[in-house]
Amino acid sequence: MHVAALTVELHLPGTHSLKEKRAVITPILEGCRRRFSVAAAEVGDQDLWQRATLGMSAVSSSATRVKEVLDSVERFVWSFPEVEVTASRRDWMEAEAP
Repeated sequence: MHVAALTVELHLPGTHSLKEKRAVITPILEGCRRRFSVAAAEVGDQDLWQRATLGMSAVSSSATRVKEVLDSVERFVWSFPEVEVTASRRDWMEAEAP
């Protein structure tokens, strides 16, 4: 079993309230869940208007498949013109199938 998490830090220059931030972040998170079948959530900077930290994770029997999925997720996040990606990081978890 192969498990990896992708953390993406965003700058949202056009948002001036938490409500506006939610309007930008929600389609990204829902799109990731729906299109790529990953777990996705806002995992940091929830109280800041112009910053967001998103976390996504994927599980597969193949490390190659996990990498492909997270590559696609990362490209999807980059495709939103209203956000600027300031950092991204991948963390692989050690897991053994029973």
